[in-house]
Amino acid sequence: MDLLPQPQVILTHESDLDGFVAGILLQGLAKKLFGVTPRLESFHNHHWKQRALPEKSAWVSDFNFEPRLDRQNWVIFDHHAKEGSPSKARLFHDPGLSAGAIVYGRCREEGLATPVLDRLVHLSNIADLFLDQDPEFLLALDYASLIKVYGFWPIHELCGGDLEKLFNHPLLEVMLVKRRVEDPLGLEWSRQQIKEVSPTVGFVNTIVGNTNLIVHQLLQDQASPYKVLLTLYKKSANTMVVSLRSRGGEALQAAEKLHGGGHPNAAGATLPKSVQNATDALVYLRQILNPKVTQPPASLNSLEGAFSALNL
Repeated sequence: MDLLPQPQVILTHESDLDGFVAGILLQGLAKKLFGVTPRLESFHNHHWKQRALPEKSAWVSDFNFEPRLDRQNWVIFDHHAKEGSPSKARLFHDPGLSAGAIVYGRCREEGLATPVLDRLVHLSNIADLFLDQDPEFLLALDYASLIKVYGFWPIHELCGGDLEKLFNHPLLEVMLVKRRVEDPLGLEWSRQQIKEVSPTVGFVNTIVGNTNLIVHQLLQDQASPYKVLLTLYKKSANTMVVSLRSRGGEALQAAEKLHGGGHPNAAGATLPKSVQNATDALVYLRQILNPKVTQPPASLNSLEGAFSALNL
């Protein structure tokens, strides 16, 4: 078994449970291999793209491999679509597993597996890959909601950086009640709040409930004619984020037009800083996602106007 290079830092995705699980697992793996715990940094996609990479060695999880990561003594654990293949970095890549599950495979090889971690990684894998046919799908989403609702670092602090303390956490009771009470209310409200962005993309307004689950249900029910449904949320005072969902792989195509990324049916993008609110966002999205309409020559427009005036 090849020894991994010792990392100066571990870099992971902040937005979801998968990045949380993968990042903490990598810290444990580094401690087992090298006797030290590297610092953990987390980023949303937009800020990740802007981060400088001064470290001589790093482990990266839940971010897609891209040319700037092709560096000696850098290791990437990921499952998103990759931009080429590394020549210097090491890449552990499997589109059929979550990043956390990929990392956990390496942890198993080092004897770091436990029954509790088995369960957590399994549930995180279900949630991140949105395996809605799995019998534990809703429970997995409750775990994922802990990060969405309370945030990466608050949950990290509550657990003291110990991933096993997330298992059966008391806050799951809150997620269960929210799902049982808020989701049905939010679903019925949002069902009446779908607006066209383009012929294939619809905007879903949300008010309460698990947004991802509500949009998933709307797609499953074919509640609109749109192949892609998007939602909007404000990540900070100056950042609007769009989340896109589909069932036939169209979400990623739309996200790429917005300079975002993700999975075929679950993708997202950060909108320009000039977009300050939902109204601005819809104007921007309609400009980008609508196919360009070729205007007829001015002479034809004039003829059409003349014919109309003559009732011809």
